[in-house]
Amino acid sequence: MKRRSVLNKQSVKKQKKRDFFAVFRVIPLIGSGLLKVLFVVAGIAVISLSFVFLYYYLLSSPYMKLKQVDIEGVDGKTRQELIQICGLNPDLSLLELNLNELKEKMETHPWIRSVKLIRRFPHTLIVQAEKESPSALVLLKKVSYMNRWGEVFTQVKEWEDMDFPIITGVSEKDPKALKKKLEMASLILKVLEPEKGLWSLNELSEIHVNRDGRMSIYFNHMNAEIRLAPQDLQSKMDGLKKVAEHLRSTGRIHQVTSINLNHVDGALVAFKNG
Repeated sequence: MKRRSVLNKQSVKKQKKRDFFAVFRVIPLIGSGLLKVLFVVAGIAVISLSFVFLYYYLLSSPYMKLKQVDIEGVDGKTRQELIQICGLNPDLSLLELNLNELKEKMETHPWIRSVKLIRRFPHTLIVQAEKESPSALVLLKKVSYMNRWGEVFTQVKEWEDMDFPIITGVSEKDPKALKKKLEMASLILKVLEPEKGLWSLNELSEIHVNRDGRMSIYFNHMNAEIRLAPQDLQSKMDGLKKVAEHLRSTGRIHQVTSINLNHVDGALVAFKNG
C-alpha cells in the first residue's frame, strides 16, 4: 500500500511538470500568431495610407484638373448659365466633383428638365441635358410655360415666344386641383399632336377649364366653343370633323356659337339668334 501511494505521488508530480512546460511551449505559438496578425494589420494600414496619400495627391495634381466641360442638348447661353450655377472652373479637380450635387444645381435651372453627368478622365466633364420644351401657355398670376406632361416650369418673359395655345380658367390656390386640370389639358394636346391642317396644334388657340371641371377648346378657324371631356376627345375627333365639315358645306359655320361633344347621341350645335 505504501509503495502504491508513493508511485501515485510521483506520477502526480510528473503530470504537474508536463503541464508546466506545456504552458511555455504554447506561449511562443501565441506570440508568433500575434506577430502575424500585427503584420497583416500593419500591411493593411500601409496600403490604406498609400491610397489616402495617392487620393490627395491626385486632387492637387495638374493631371486631374477640370479643363473641359461638354454640355449636350442646350444652346450656348444656357451652357454658360449652367457652368455659372455650379461654379465650374479650371482650378477644380475632376476627381473631387460631387456629381449628385452638380446634378441638383443644374436641374434648378428653369429650362432644364434633367441632366446626366459623366467623368471622362483625366480632364473632361460631360453633361447630357434634357431641355424643357413648351407645349402651351398657362394663365395664372402671370403667363407661364407648360411642358407636354402638364408641368409649369417657368414664367414667360416679354421677349420670349408666346405662339402657343393658352390654358385659362385655372388657379394656383389649390395645387392638387391645378395639377389635375393641367394634366387633362395636356391630354388634349397629345390627342391633337398628330393632327394636320385645321385641327392641328398650330390652329388651337385656347383651352378653357370650366367650373364643373370640363373643358372647352377654341380654334383659330372658327368662332365657336367646343365643349368636351378630355378623355373622350380621341374617340370623338372624327365626329367633330364631320359636324364642322357639314356646317361649312351648308354655309352655317360662322353662325355656330358652340358644339357640345358631351352628349351620348352625338354633338349638340348652338347657333346665333336669327
